[in-house]
Amino acid sequence: MTLTPDRTRRSSAELIRAEEDVLAHNYHPLPVVVARAEGVWVEDVEGRRYLDLLAGYSALNFGHRHPGLIAAAHRQLDELTLTSRAFHNDRLAGFAEGLAALTGLDVTLPMNTGAEAVESAVKIARKWAYEVKGVAPDRATIVVADGNFHGRTTTIVSFSTDETARAGFGPFTPGFRVVPYNDPAALEAAIDETTAAVLIEPIQGEAGVLIPDDGYLAAVREITARTNTLFIADEIQSGLGRTGTTLAVDHESVRPDLLLLGKALGGGIVPVSAVVGRRDVMSVLRPGEHGSTFGGNPLSAAVGSAVVDLLATGEFQARAADLGTGLRDGLTALLGRGVVGFRARGLWAGVDIDPAIGTGREISERLMAEGVLVKDTHGSTIRIAPPLTITADELASALAALEKALH
Repeated sequence: MTLTPDRTRRSSAELIRAEEDVLAHNYHPLPVVVARAEGVWVEDVEGRRYLDLLAGYSALNFGHRHPGLIAAAHRQLDELTLTSRAFHNDRLAGFAEGLAALTGLDVTLPMNTGAEAVESAVKIARKWAYEVKGVAPDRATIVVADGNFHGRTTTIVSFSTDETARAGFGPFTPGFRVVPYNDPAALEAAIDETTAAVLIEPIQGEAGVLIPDDGYLAAVREITARTNTLFIADEIQSGLGRTGTTLAVDHESVRPDLLLLGKALGGGIVPVSAVVGRRDVMSVLRPGEHGSTFGGNPLSAAVGSAVVDLLATGEFQARAADLGTGLRDGLTALLGRGVVGFRARGLWAGVDIDPAIGTGREISERLMAEGVLVKDTHGSTIRIAPPLTITADELASALAALEKALH
């Protein structure tokens, strides 16, 4: 048998060429091959170091290999990794208790990926509509927003407005109504006696970090409460400290009926997601109606509990809020100098590049050459979302690299 060569003996170029032959081409990554990482820094196979300003789309809110999270994983690896939900395990109750305290909600459904959390919430909302609201069987509808990104499963792309995500994957799942984002009147007009829920991102990440007007989330909460409709907030990217508060909905002091978490909940170590919700809503699920072999496994619960403990101190939320001021100031200084606009909240920004200077992809490649990693989206926009452990000096260095890349 021929053994695969050790990864350290192949160059970045060789590894990229090897991937082309054996991986499905569903991504177009930047040409960097990461081999090691710690904190906000990653290193490629040749030893070049880069400042990570993407943080795994917010999955690495606490940086690469956070020592507290790594220690929690190591401890659990020595004891128990998986039971399935056929049995209880000794870590799951603490994880759910911690999420309840952190979010102000009652009951957790543990899953693995963000898309699974969204799919689970769709099922819960529909079941609630039939059993509690009295919607006729198989008639439930869910209102979503234009420009949304909730995942890439067949049901989720059914209500996407991004043709790259949709084209070629029909037939699509019915039961969704799309309204403009940041438009309470349009949202209310779409709700009728069949509406089970409104599903929105409090900040639309994939769309370019689109932040709604002040009062939008409060209006969504008021409309859904008045019409006996569930409010589902997808905080898979925006939650867990990213925007300077524990949740993005905290900026308007509203609480959804169902909250979707993922990415950072696994600390960049294991995939962990959850639907956290009101007890009366979550109680529509009964044994056998939904499940996941790996959902709520002891390793995930241990890491997730350690994440909750980090956020319980408030340190990371405060860091994101404080450093976010520096991020906004630095981007403001670049307006008219290659940057035509930006949106930022906490340590999260969508930056619109002057198309005359380059596409988002081209600017990302120039930044990579300067030792900074970001990701483009929608043509000429780049996203900035560093680990919340970044220092003010490191952030200033990244902004200086962006200025250089623009000129």
